[in-house]
Amino acid sequence: MKYQKLKKAIVLLADGTIFHGKAVGREGSAVGEVCFNTGMTGYQEIFTDPSYFGQLCVTTNAHIGNYGVTKNDVESDSIKIAGLICKNFSYDYSRDIATGSLEDFLNENNLLAISDVDTRALVSYIRDNGAMNAVMSTDVDNIEGLKTLLADTPDMNGLELASKVSTKEPYFIGDENASIKIAALDIGIKKSILINFAKRDAYIKVYPYNASFEEMSSWNPDGYFLSNGPGDPEPLMEAQELAKEIISRNLPLFGICLGHQIIALANGITTYKMHNGHRGINHPVKNLVTGKGEITSQNHGFAISREEAEAHSDIEITHIHLNDNTVAGIKMKSKNVFSVQYHPEASPGPNDANYLFDQFIENIKSK
Repeated sequence: MKYQKLKKAIVLLADGTIFHGKAVGREGSAVGEVCFNTGMTGYQEIFTDPSYFGQLCVTTNAHIGNYGVTKNDVESDSIKIAGLICKNFSYDYSRDIATGSLEDFLNENNLLAISDVDTRALVSYIRDNGAMNAVMSTDVDNIEGLKTLLADTPDMNGLELASKVSTKEPYFIGDENASIKIAALDIGIKKSILINFAKRDAYIKVYPYNASFEEMSSWNPDGYFLSNGPGDPEPLMEAQELAKEIISRNLPLFGICLGHQIIALANGITTYKMHNGHRGINHPVKNLVTGKGEITSQNHGFAISREEAEAHSDIEITHIHLNDNTVAGIKMKSKNVFSVQYHPEASPGPNDANYLFDQFIENIKSK
């Protein structure tokens, strides 16, 4: 247990609003778009999810760190959030399979974290006023300097971040003797997605964010996958061109989250930045094909235009988010292509949407 006096810290929002807290460990400053996740568990998966790159994550659950960390709960090779803002930080932990404390994990990744923040008030403020850039800092007496730092931080709208988190070189996952080969574009891919493919007798080759169709098709895959990831989808022109090539050849294609948005853009459907975004593990989605409801894990700040999707002659909306009626899934009527805005690998989260991986495998087998 930590008994020493913790250093004061603040969260300064782009509109000048300040929230006070205390530094968990290291001192310094961190900038990014402030967002919140409503999950009760899964903080390690959240912090290592590449989709969070460039964001200051506010956890609405009151206690963070209480079950420590384990190497099996990471979604990438390092922490991807820009900073952590929480209410109560647990320096002690109790979990049989834990391999260390969250404090040590944050320090190993050189991540700034602030506790003792009124996260209820902060989240309520963001919900009312929308996601915005912020700076969190222990330099509490240098407000003007922090404002300058914040002013130099680019807005998430129009920001390309996939190149910051994508693999530099192709790599393989799974059994090379598997019956199915999937070429995956890494624009911020989560480890759990690859595990789900491998469990279904697939051998996956993961390519960098800017891979061309010629590069990926030369491996002669049976299907193509566009991953989740951070930032605005519109600047990812290479990924959009890749999707257009795959679609034009009617090859099996599946997209999740950012990949879903890329498929929409490849079909001429625009995307937009949401007021807050969806981040949590209990988001209700309706499958319009089956009529069933699904509880889903979600993490996105952009969405596709529902009006344009409904007006598109070759697009069918397959899923909607029941909280705000945004598009949660689409498929092409004339092509072997579908995508969802949420996370069927659900790490963390429920398993209601696991069937989507099976659906992709069936699409490949029936091509």
